Amino acid sequence: MTSGESAVSPARPRRLGLTGSIGAGKSTVARLLRERGLTVIDADAEARRVTEQPEVLAELEAAFPGVVVGGTLDRAGLAARVFGDPALVARLNALTHPRVRARMAALEAEAAARGERWVVQDIPLLFEGGLEKGMDAVLVVDAPLELRLERALARGGLTREDILARDARQLSSEEKRQRATLVLDNSGPLDALERQLDAALRQLGIL
Repeated sequence: MTSGESAVSPARPRRLGLTGSIGAGKSTVARLLRERGLTVIDADAEARRVTEQPEVLAELEAAFPGVVVGGTLDRAGLAARVFGDPALVARLNALTHPRVRARMAALEAEAAARGERWVVQDIPLLFEGGLEKGMDAVLVVDAPLELRLERALARGGLTREDILARDARQLSSEEKRQRATLVLDNSGPLDALERQLDAALRQLGIL
């Protein structure tokens, strides 16, 4: 490279935000998007990886004593500790969110280097975090409440009351639908969901 020349970074891929209320089927849609060749960056998975790092575990234990057990984060215990306390939630977010964002930015840069035109950012609390502003389009997966409860209960680990409490902390399904670019209604069979997804991707110019 001669003097005066500068490295040109690949253009940022367009971002398709993917979100939905608990039990709506967001993970199923993420899988279908991967099957269609799209890079899906999973915010929850990146958060788990971040909280496996020794330095992050040390910071979490210092901030919330007792949440690291045998070198592993007690996620349920940490969630119970901060639940309902905005100050503790803010403290937790300050520790983890910058690192998660950095990991997601690195994965997006890798997709850009591969020449990908779109990436999917799978973010459960996309609207709640104000992250829709950074998206080029937002896809919301939705289903009726009772069906969502049934699915979430079938996964195990949460009671009906737990699920309803989590759902109540998020924007309502109606609000998410209003803010979405496109909505997938996941109240029917898988093939119906796939048809809706393919139509949405065509409408956005992704397929």
